[in-house]
Amino acid sequence: MTRIIAGTAGGTRLQVPDAGTRPTSDRVRESLFAALESAGALADARVLDLYAGSGALGLEALSRGARSADLVERSRPAAAVARRNASAVARAGGLPLARVHESAVQSHLARSSGPFDLVFTDPPYDLADATMIADLVAVAPLLAEDGLVVVERARRSAPPRLDEAGLELVREKTYGDTAVWWAQPRLSQPAAESQSR
Repeated sequence: MTRIIAGTAGGTRLQVPDAGTRPTSDRVRESLFAALESAGALADARVLDLYAGSGALGLEALSRGARSADLVERSRPAAAVARRNASAVARAGGLPLARVHESAVQSHLARSSGPFDLVFTDPPYDLADATMIADLVAVAPLLAEDGLVVVERARRSAPPRLDEAGLELVREKTYGDTAVWWAQPRLSQPAAESQSR
């Protein structure tokens, strides 16, 4: 059973698509969201959840204080599950209804305007590295100035090449077979120098 772990909709059960998605385990989500809360990354955040599957990541963020959540899922059956979960979480917590976009990630990013404070990308493990980089390149301009991207992949996967998207690594953590990277927009050198003065 997958559920919302904490927040105003804590305990709400989530449906999981029958096939084609890989839900983040409750243990990984619990650790990840505790760290995000500690970093102040959730309060009033505008969240984008790519390869959303059941929508568990974006909906957990809403339950814990995010302002809005956009869930992007190409599979029609999975998007239908995400919509049902979004309705259940909104009802349980008196929360805004997450927007579910039945779309390929690249297509959605091409027509999205942002800005987003927090972006989750939890693609299928077999996603090609080149596609992952293309996603990050498209995400980077949609981030708020202090926005955060959280990438989840198999531990055996190559680390995302963040520099090619103008992003810099903030944090890296492994949970069993799962690896998670946090990244933020890279400051231009002059801006970084002026802030240090």
